[in-house]
Amino acid sequence: MFNEHPLYLEDVKQVADTPIAWEKLRGKTVVVTGATGMIGSFFIDVLMEKDPELSVSVTALGRSEEKAKKRFAAHWDSKFFRFVEADIQKEIPETVGRADYMFHAASNTHPKAYATDPIGTITTNVMATDLLLRYAAAHGTERFLFASSNEIYGENRGDTEAFSEDYLGYIDCNTLRAGYPESKRCGEALCQAYLAAKGLDIVIPRFTRSYGPSLLKTDTKALSQFIGNALNGEDIILKSEGKQFYSYTYVADAVSGLLTVLDKGKTGEAYNIADERSNITLKDLAALIAGACGRKVVFDLPDAVEAAGFSKATKALLDSTKLKGLGWEAHFDIASGIQRTMEILREQPPLDRM
Repeated sequence: MFNEHPLYLEDVKQVADTPIAWEKLRGKTVVVTGATGMIGSFFIDVLMEKDPELSVSVTALGRSEEKAKKRFAAHWDSKFFRFVEADIQKEIPETVGRADYMFHAASNTHPKAYATDPIGTITTNVMATDLLLRYAAAHGTERFLFASSNEIYGENRGDTEAFSEDYLGYIDCNTLRAGYPESKRCGEALCQAYLAAKGLDIVIPRFTRSYGPSLLKTDTKALSQFIGNALNGEDIILKSEGKQFYSYTYVADAVSGLLTVLDKGKTGEAYNIADERSNITLKDLAALIAGACGRKVVFDLPDAVEAAGFSKATKALLDSTKLKGLGWEAHFDIASGIQRTMEILREQPPLDRM
């Protein structure tokens, strides 16, 4: 498994040294939804790295114990780790128990899922968020973190170079593809409602297009497909002219940003997690990955189902000034992050790769 690779373990240790007030978490219980996802699983690995020194307990929520047992085999028998199988769109089981901190990272996050499960995309971001916030309010949660997205900004209408947290954006809500960004927006609004009505302490990390060795095999984002092609010794398939200009974040930097927001973020505030050194066009990203494996870039238009899930935004750069003001810095730029991802996954057996 990739999470046994020395470079992955080095990443985990590096993030576990993030300069935050770790003492806040001593003896606490952290509940994580979307536990087997790319960011949630890395976050859990970091928390487990702090044990037994910190005695922080992790309650991981997910729909498949089989999948969780494989992903968290190294932690499964630890007294600091517990998995609860649950469909959080329907209920939060009382067996979850103590929840000093909650990180809601469960969500559909890639084009095919948006297109084939549009209802689930919305309900996870809205109904499940409501259930989790209700649970947090009833169980004395000290801080709730809602994983939001660069997608809430919609299209760049040419009035800014990069999205700061107060940019309102433009989204055509009367489309299938709007389900993801609009439901993330609604999730953020729910957080503000619970903050005002229930006094919950809530912060909102807004992630950009994140990547790394913990990418899921089912992920259909362009970058994920590029890496999958490269690992299989294939040419990189580009399904547009590649002029889209986006921010990306290596998963270790995404989680160190998350930890910074957990510790230092102001209640009710949102924080972009991105770094300008990882801003790149899709065409240049494809060329970067192709060059790493001696392949070339070829162009292929998507089918109707796939296209329905694609973002229409052509420029989506995030301004991370606010997060950097809390002391956060990215460790990897796009070139070093891609190289690291490829190096870790290249050594995995084909069935264990993304």
